[in-house]
Amino acid sequence: MGVPARGALAAIVAISAFAVYLNSLNCGFVFDDISAIKDNRDLRPHTPLKNVFYNDFWGTPMHKEQSHKSYRPLCVLTFRWNYLIHQLDPMGYHLLNVILHVGVCLLYFRTCLMFLSDSATFVSSLLFAVHPIHTEAVTGVVGRAETLSSLFYLAALIMYTKCCRSRRSTGWKSLILSMSFVFTAMLCKEQGITATAVCVFYEIFVVQKVRAMDIFLTLKAAFGGKKISLTWSSEGTKRLTVLTLVTFSLLILRLHVMGSKLPVFTRFDNPASVAPTPIRQLTYNYLAAVNLRLLFLPSDLCCDWTMGTIPLIESFTDLRNLATIATHTTILGLLITAILTPNRQTSIILIMSLAMMILPFLPASNLFFPVGFVIAERVLYAPSMGFCMLIGYGWSILCDKKFKKLTLFLLITLLAAHTTKTFIRNYDWLDEYSIFMSGLKVNDRNAKLFNNVGHALESQGKFKEALNFFNMAVQVQGDDIGAHINVGRTYNHLKMFKEAEDAYLKAKSLLPKAKPGESYQARIAPNHLNVFVNLANLIAKNATRLEEADLLYRQAISMRADYTQAYINRGDVLIKLNRTKEAQEVYERALFYDSNNPDIYYNLGVVFLEQGKASQALAYLDKALEFDPEHEQALLNSAILLQELGRAELRKVARERLLKLLRKDSNNERVHFNLGMLAMDDHDSGSAERWFRNAVALKEDFRSALFNLALLLADEQRPLEAAPFLNQLVRFHPDHVKGLILLGDIYINNIKDLDAAENCYRRILQLDPTNIQGLHNLCVVMVERGKLGLAAQCLERAAALAPHQDYVHRHLAIVKARISRLPPEQRDTEMFDDFFWQTSPKERSFMGDISSSSSVGSTSGASGLGNMENSGSQFLGKTDSVFSNHHNHIGHKKSTNSISNHIAHLKSSSKSARVPLSEMKTEAKDTHVSRDRSSTTGASSNEQQEFSPRRVFGKGVSSDATELTIDRERAAKIINSEKFDRATPAFSTGEKHAGATRQKDTALS
Repeated sequence: MGVPARGALAAIVAISAFAVYLNSLNCGFVFDDISAIKDNRDLRPHTPLKNVFYNDFWGTPMHKEQSHKSYRPLCVLTFRWNYLIHQLDPMGYHLLNVILHVGVCLLYFRTCLMFLSDSATFVSSLLFAVHPIHTEAVTGVVGRAETLSSLFYLAALIMYTKCCRSRRSTGWKSLILSMSFVFTAMLCKEQGITATAVCVFYEIFVVQKVRAMDIFLTLKAAFGGKKISLTWSSEGTKRLTVLTLVTFSLLILRLHVMGSKLPVFTRFDNPASVAPTPIRQLTYNYLAAVNLRLLFLPSDLCCDWTMGTIPLIESFTDLRNLATIATHTTILGLLITAILTPNRQTSIILIMSLAMMILPFLPASNLFFPVGFVIAERVLYAPSMGFCMLIGYGWSILCDKKFKKLTLFLLITLLAAHTTKTFIRNYDWLDEYSIFMSGLKVNDRNAKLFNNVGHALESQGKFKEALNFFNMAVQVQGDDIGAHINVGRTYNHLKMFKEAEDAYLKAKSLLPKAKPGESYQARIAPNHLNVFVNLANLIAKNATRLEEADLLYRQAISMRADYTQAYINRGDVLIKLNRTKEAQEVYERALFYDSNNPDIYYNLGVVFLEQGKASQALAYLDKALEFDPEHEQALLNSAILLQELGRAELRKVARERLLKLLRKDSNNERVHFNLGMLAMDDHDSGSAERWFRNAVALKEDFRSALFNLALLLADEQRPLEAAPFLNQLVRFHPDHVKGLILLGDIYINNIKDLDAAENCYRRILQLDPTNIQGLHNLCVVMVERGKLGLAAQCLERAAALAPHQDYVHRHLAIVKARISRLPPEQRDTEMFDDFFWQTSPKERSFMGDISSSSSVGSTSGASGLGNMENSGSQFLGKTDSVFSNHHNHIGHKKSTNSISNHIAHLKSSSKSARVPLSEMKTEAKDTHVSRDRSSTTGASSNEQQEFSPRRVFGKGVSSDATELTIDRERAAKIINSEKFDRATPAFSTGEKHAGATRQKDTALS
């Protein structure tokens, strides 16, 4: 077949490889992708590039005990390249994976041509392109380690064949390039080093033309005492020497990178690894049969084969041993055929196919050293090359005989079935829920699958459903500590704290126990130590048990000195205990073990804020942003701190950080709120209003945004627009004193609803009977009602509570003067006592004295209600829409709508009532609101204007913690203790991803 025809066949293979994985482009990040990509800081541009070469595949430094020791820096570099272009958009990662698979298929096609006929090459390559066993390697993003390593693995083999073509020279240039590809393949994944072994087989059996029978006879003669030497070319000897030296050099380098230590995995990851002889050997040999069966019949694919998926083979009578015998017999039969066949080409094909199938599989076979899994479908990507060569060669033999039509039909059926299976299997990798549920359909004995389905549901907020799966994990594997941790965490989400604590205590009881009087060493998986952190975090919710929580953190640290999460959480508890100096020391100790952790720098910033050291706090927050420019808490709270410093140039930096957060998450109401705060500082009330409105739209009970927006509108002489937001504020926060004061002010001045105003002030006095502003403004309402006797008693009480407030004494004198001018029969004798604010105006029949004939803008009538007598049904002020005791919420949602519906009428009819609200620079200065209102008692206009609601807060807008105050220092102080969210992972994940259980056990004494 000519080159054009071969090119056409190669194109068909490439198109098929791309088409069958086209639907994988819609998949997200699942399973190991979370640890290797989403949670791996080495992918971020701000992380020094050199870290990629010092850390393992998951971003853990290689020298750390918990490192998985998987050193694949070149693969991580490709992830980093993806992140640089499109951050965490999964499509780009999946697209590159598919392209790499297409590249491998083309190189595989080229490799097969060296041994097989064109038709057999096409069949082998097409089968390899669509084989379902590859879905984990191609559709799973972390499977890129397989495809990338295989790409250079094949490139090394092809380049080695090139250097062997000339029998007169060694072909040093091609040989060096080939060994470079081997090194590159190993830096993508460890199995890449097996390319040198395949090259050795190629050198011996293809280049040197040594027959398998010759080696067999040589070995037989050697054992018989005879000496028979094989004929070697000098160039071949040199190449074999280079291959040997390179192999040993790379092995030594790899061991050096690992620190000359193999990773140790838990018995849950690989149960046979801790089983005694002969159970371990029987099980591991059976696993080879399972892997071969998956290549032949990839029907029941599963993303995770750990834990109880494959029960241990505990006796020689186990029927599964027959599968082991059949597998070894098949491979041995192929080797015997390669030795005995007189057809040299057949011998070469069989030997090279078996070499390409077996050699790349050996590092993951558990036969030489235990690995962190029982079976992993992705590791069959490279071994399947040899398998597909055998299938293609077998098909070509059958096709040359009488069964040509039948074999062609069977081939088409096989390829169609594999293509369909692969395409459908890709959908299983769409998200975590679908991939783990697909695993449970195949295997219901794996507790990790139940755990991970639970985590997928948990991430969707479906805690009850998640709890069911976590409980099933406990039933399947009762001694799985991670499952009990997950149960406890879910109970915590469901606010079932007693059950959560019981679950954590159960998990804790499964840890190795100390033996009195004995010194021994036990191993605890790092993720199992989360039980101490989770239990302590739960206990710490009770302020009386903080010391108990601290003890648990210290126990975890004593078991693992570099357990940074325990340090971080312990620091948070120490802050709650007001032991900020100790918290600082704890965080500094954590930095010793993890100097690149932005959360630790962030929490140190919080500690210094607690200590009142704003400049040092800001320095640590900025340091956190150096290591993670996307650190949301550091961005938000450093922006707030920069704003509090009050310098215009720093406000610009604060705005940039908040806008960066907004680009990441436009639904973060706190970002909108603080942008509004910055706009207020810049005297940009229009922008401030817009940001505050956004914050309220995102969080309808956001008290600070509601109040500040209302005050802003009121100060902009738009009190009727402010009223709905104040109504919404006191509905969600009925104890918001400043909101009640402002709302009462608007009811008196603009809406003319004295009942509503009185209810607001009464609520304030229920919350705080000594509140001067609320009491004084209640006195104003009495004056407006014409209840001068009650007003005088009210003001006398206010004067007694605040003897130094001159305006109270002045107002009292005015009221007494008015009373003195009234005839005795017109003076009210009602008594003012504590019962006064425990009952509603309706209950005291105040409404009987209110005129209903005056208009909103009228200057006649004692109450000034006018046509607003029915406004109680539209505003919260009437007794049926306001609390009658301090337990009731103010109003209902529909009252807010009623306000909005009535605004148009008020705007057109109450312009004379909409006067500017007075401002106040300090709390000592009197603030009055002028109103266009005449007195029914004959008082002068000056006297009448003296009576106005007191607003002892100014125009400035503060933080979330203090709502509205001109005292900026006070706002910053409260931010320190209430607003800053410390970076303490409230509850650890247990065993969500494979990465969580890939962690090495911890040796404990």
